[in-house]
Amino acid sequence: MNIKKILIGTVLAVSALSMLGEALARPMGGGRSIGRQSQSVNRMPPAAAPAPAAPRQAAPTPAAPPAAIPPKPASPWKGILGGALLGLGIGALFSHFGLSGAMGGMFGSLIMLALLAGAVFFVIRLIRSRSQPAAAAPAAFGGNNVYPMPPASGTPEIGSRLQAEQQSYAQPAPVAHTPWGVPADFDAPSFLRVAKSNFIRLQAAWDKGDSADIREFTTPEVFAELKMQITERGAQKDYTDVVTIEAELLGIETSDSDYLASVKFTGTIKPAPDALAEPFNEVWNLSKPVSGASGWLLAGIQQLA
Repeated sequence: MNIKKILIGTVLAVSALSMLGEALARPMGGGRSIGRQSQSVNRMPPAAAPAPAAPRQAAPTPAAPPAAIPPKPASPWKGILGGALLGLGIGALFSHFGLSGAMGGMFGSLIMLALLAGAVFFVIRLIRSRSQPAAAAPAAFGGNNVYPMPPASGTPEIGSRLQAEQQSYAQPAPVAHTPWGVPADFDAPSFLRVAKSNFIRLQAAWDKGDSADIREFTTPEVFAELKMQITERGAQKDYTDVVTIEAELLGIETSDSDYLASVKFTGTIKPAPDALAEPFNEVWNLSKPVSGASGWLLAGIQQLA
């Protein structure tokens, strides 16, 4: 019994540690908003909820199969004659086994009386059923003529209301996002390609706790926050395998001192080697000084509502 309890406790402990490890495995920043936030991103309208699916048109009702021919009722006289023959057969069987005389006659009389009583009851029931009028057939669906009959001059407009409902449920075409403040000569495709590469690289540095690599791509404010999170988790390494990633430039804000480019990252990440890929959706705000030749740095991570 003690060994069984120990085994059960070990399994529960391993399961708890495994669940805890997966719960701690989060993208860089811990899935929170940190650093510099974009007010233009906050003013963006929320994504439209998916419209309900259009009602499916009901399949045409198949034609009813021809009614089966009811079986011909058996003749009541057949059962009566069979019962009489059965009584005679039993009487002969009694005689064969020596139950003749008074004993055999008594059994034969009892059986014949029972059969005759059953035959009389059946005949009376048959006569009563034939004398009663037939019950009226149930009215067809809509027998009260609630639905008007189609015009005799043409085909009824079948599905006219359904088509109107389908049009009302039609999903609107997605409205393309118009980036704000992007200069006409800005090379957005090359910028987003480098941004996705840096996203994956920073996730790898986050997993390993490589503070030097993280410092190279982040502002002092963001680096301080990420460094503190790495210190809090201790020696435990994280796991964030970027399975798929897409990047969209939402816009660029310009101030007297710097530019702030907001890039929306979407895709899927595996929080553990044997886990299923989970979706992520967040905005990285990248800053660059107006003057000088320094590159873009991660100034903030902004979670979308």
